[in-house]
Amino acid sequence: MVKENLQPMPHQLMGYDRAITMFSPDGRLLQVEYAKKTVRQGSTAIAMVCSDGILFVTDKRIIDKLIVPEAVEKIWQIDEHLGATASGILSDARVLIERAQLKAQQHQITYDSPIDTLSIVKEVCDLKQICTQSGGLRPFGVSLLIAGIEDHTPRLYETDPTGIFFQYKATVIGEGEVEIEEILHNEYKPELTIEDGLKLSLKALKKILGDNFKVKRIDSAYIKTSDKKFKKFSKEKIEKITSEFKGIKDKKKK
Repeated sequence: MVKENLQPMPHQLMGYDRAITMFSPDGRLLQVEYAKKTVRQGSTAIAMVCSDGILFVTDKRIIDKLIVPEAVEKIWQIDEHLGATASGILSDARVLIERAQLKAQQHQITYDSPIDTLSIVKEVCDLKQICTQSGGLRPFGVSLLIAGIEDHTPRLYETDPTGIFFQYKATVIGEGEVEIEEILHNEYKPELTIEDGLKLSLKALKKILGDNFKVKRIDSAYIKTSDKKFKKFSKEKIEKITSEFKGIKDKKKK
């Protein structure tokens, strides 16, 4: 008597990652998981709530010396009081950011008041979620950190390719996420000012990037609670803080 082969054939295991609408036997949407891996391979983005506002710090990962660094955008202004940064496929991020900017403008015109951060987050996440259950689409391969000031209160949210979102005090996405997250767990405090947060973020990026750390590939922006205006740090400011790190190291060596 010939025993029946109960092992699944290779072709039976194929196909669960070919359509976004198909669950694998263990209940996973593989295309969504691949999108999350894309985010983890993206360049680092950090955001945190500080005592005096919101801070964004990101690595633009400029590897070609012929690229104009200032032309690479990875921190966006959504409204005067709202900003965002991303990790993953930045062309996907641009589409989501433009949708968020349009939503903010429509709200301002309709209600004559600035939109709240959560409404923007939900608008972005609703679109992301639709792309996890519609045939012929693929998930957005990007995570966004969206933050703003509401009634003198800073709020920060992280969205991922599934369309889920969480509110954070400080968070990081992209390359070196695990290592920088550990640094934030150990050194972040709500009492930190925006400038203190910038120093902490640059120190964390310096540790992760090592010799690849260069001021021209770092971008940073902030929104102060006092004036609710989105502004960017100058390269001179970032250079000054990173030079302080070098000074500290030189003293230790002596």
